[in-house]
Parts: sequence; structure tokens; C-alpha cells
Amino acid sequence: MLKHMQHNYKVSGLDASSRMLSIARHKVPHAKFFRQDMVDFKIDDRFDVICCVFDSINHVRRFSDWKKVFARARRHLSPGGCFIFDINTQRKLERHIAEPPWVHPFGKNLLIINVTALPNRASNWNIKVFEHLNANRYVLHEEDIVEVSFPSRKIVTALRIHFDKVRVIDPDGNRPIAKSERLFFIATTG
Repeated sequence: MLKHMQHNYKVSGLDASSRMLSIARHKVPHAKFFRQDMVDFKIDDRFDVICCVFDSINHVRRFSDWKKVFARARRHLSPGGCFIFDINTQRKLERHIAEPPWVHPFGKNLLIINVTALPNRASNWNIKVFEHLNANRYVLHEEDIVEVSFPSRKIVTALRIHFDKVRVIDPDGNRPIAKSERLFFIATTG
């Protein structure tokens, strides 16, 4: 995202992973980067817009921590600023849990994603990449990623504590419905 925005805006990035920040610094060398967690970040700067993209907030497991993200975002916005984030809804997580694993060959490599249920309506995304080395040799890279979601009404109520206006839309720009699998939240200050 920053790579695409850097030509028109002054951009900064935040991530808890030093490896991800290293990749970002290589792709966007003129941006400021901060190695911090989205739940409790503190930066001595204010921003016109804060974006939390690619359902990143779904990786924060407790709703009390979602509320902390909202409060931190508000504290770091300039007057009239905007906080934008997207989520996978519970409906989408449940659909992926019910589906068989995804198998996707790319080049000579193979990706397998298996989404399973965890307690408290969470989901575990087991991701396996079989990286082709040579002939019949592969190396396995595997990671488990947990996602949770919460009802949009609960999210909006928590956002309204910190923001003057909150809009929720689905990817098509429509109002969310019970079948929405992805939602975008736009929270603005005064």
C-alpha cells in the first residue's frame, strides 16, 4: 500500500515484525517505519489518515485490544483525520472453515491453506508452502495464523467512543448486509 501511495503522500508504516519492516524499507525507502504493535503503539507524530489494511485487525484476538487500537488510532490522528480499516466478518471465517483446504500450485511450488475452527469463534489458518528446490526435493514452510471477528454493531459502538462519524461499507460500496463477508470501516474526527 505504501509503495503505491508514496508518490502522492508522505507515508509511514508500522509493524511488529522486523522482517516485514526490512522488506518495506527496501520497497519504500523514503518512508518512516516504526517497529511497534498496533494495540499499543506510540509515535510522536500525528497523521491525516491511518489505514489498517488486509484484515490485519482480525489477527488481534481480544475485543478489548480492538478498542485499544481504536483509541491509539484516534490519539495519532490530526484534527479532521480519518481511520480506515477492513475486516473479515464472522460469516467469511465460518465459510472458510466449512470449505476443504485450498491447494494452489505456483511455479514449481505448492501452497495449501486449511482453515479450521478454534474456541471462541476464532479460526486458524494453517498455511503450508512446499518450496521446490530441485528434482524431487522440496522444503516445507508452515505457519498458523489466528483470526477472529466481531459483530459490526459492536465495532461501531466502540468506534463511536473515539470518533465523531463512523461509516461501514462492503467492498462494493453498499451498506453491509447479513451476507457481507468483508467490511470497511471509515471513522473520522471532528
